[in-house]
Amino acid sequence: MTDMTRARAILDQLIAFDTTSRNSNLALIEWVESYLAEYGVAARRVSNEEGNKSNLFATVGPEVEGGVILSGHTDVVPVDNQDWSSDPWVTREEAGKLYGRGTSDMKSFIALALAWVPEFVKGSKPVHLAISYDEEVGCLGAPAMIEQMRTAVPRPRLALVGEPTSMRLVTGHKGISVYRVEVDGAEAHSSLVNHGISANEHAVDLMHSLVELSRELKAKADPDNGFDPPYPTLTIGVMQGGEAANILAGHAEFQFDLRCPPGFVADELLAPFKAHCEALDKEMQARFPQAGVRFHKVADAPPLGDEGSEDAMAFVRKLTGENSPAAKVAYAAEAGQFQQGGFPTVICGPGSIEQAHQPDEWIAIDQLEQGCRFMERLVEELA
Repeated sequence: MTDMTRARAILDQLIAFDTTSRNSNLALIEWVESYLAEYGVAARRVSNEEGNKSNLFATVGPEVEGGVILSGHTDVVPVDNQDWSSDPWVTREEAGKLYGRGTSDMKSFIALALAWVPEFVKGSKPVHLAISYDEEVGCLGAPAMIEQMRTAVPRPRLALVGEPTSMRLVTGHKGISVYRVEVDGAEAHSSLVNHGISANEHAVDLMHSLVELSRELKAKADPDNGFDPPYPTLTIGVMQGGEAANILAGHAEFQFDLRCPPGFVADELLAPFKAHCEALDKEMQARFPQAGVRFHKVADAPPLGDEGSEDAMAFVRKLTGENSPAAKVAYAAEAGQFQQGGFPTVICGPGSIEQAHQPDEWIAIDQLEQGCRFMERLVEELA
C-alpha cells in the first residue's frame, strides 16, 4: 500500500466518525489508538471532566529533543439544515475533489500524519502527534493536552497545526473570546410596564452597546497588520428572549464572540461593557430582587503571533518549497495555545478554509497529494 493510498483509506475511516462537537469523539480516538499500536506506538489520553471526549498525544520515534508536533482537531461543525448532495459521513470522490464533513477542516491533515507513522517510527527525530477535541466550540480541549505535553514530550523544534491553508505557511491568527449574557426581568402584562421589567428591552440596550463597540474597533483599524479584516471583530451570534408579545419578557440572553489580532486583549476592550452590565444589574435589582444581568466568559483562546517562530518558519518553508510571504488568517485556532505553551508554532495544512463548514465540504485531491509530498520531505528531515 502506498502512503497516498493509506492516507485515503484513513481519511475515509475518519470521516465515517460523526465527531460533531456536541458528540463524543471516543470512537475515533479508540481507532487511532489501535492504529498506532500496530506500529508499537503508545498513546496517552487527556479526557474532559465528563469522560465522553478526549485528546490524544503520542511520540512516534525516539524519545529525544528536536522533533516536530503535528496537531489537528477531531471535531467538526454540524451538518444540520445544510443541503448536502450526498452522505456527509461517507467520503465521495468526484471531479478531482473529495467530499465529506471534515475533509477540509481538518481530518485530511490527521489522515496524512497517521499515514506516515510507518515512516516516522524509523526516524532519528520524533513526530509528536497531538489530536484534540472541541476546537470548533472555542478551542476548549487542547490546553489540558498542551500542559501535559510541556513536561511529557522531549523539547520539540516546533509545533505545526494543520488547519487548512492550501499548504501555505501561516504565522498569525486571531484569538477568540466567547461570552454569554443573561438578563432576568420581572414578568408583567405588557400594558403595565411600571409593574415589571422587560428582559428583552435591556438585552437590546446591551447588544446596541456592543454594536457601537464593534463600529469603534472598525474605525480604529490598522490596515497594515496583515489581517483581513484588520480590526478586532465582534459579532452577536445568538439571541433569544420572551414568551409572548403581551408579556414583559422574564428572561433574555445572547452570545457574542470577539476575535482579536495580536496586541489586543478582549477583556480590556470589553471592560466598559462589563461595567455597563454591572451597573444595569444593580439598577434592575433595586426595583425587583429577582432581576439582573449575568456576564459569562464561555471560551477564550489566544491569537498566534510570529515572534520566536523564525526557525519554525524556515523549517516549514523547506518542506513546502514555498517562499511567498507568510499569511495571517482571521479565524481562530489552537496554534496560539501551543505558542502560549512555549512551543514555536506555525500553521500549514491541506485544503481551503473557504470550503470549511459548508454543505458539500470538499478538499481537492491535489491538496492531499501536496500534503503527501510535505510528509515525505518531513520524513527525510527527521531521518
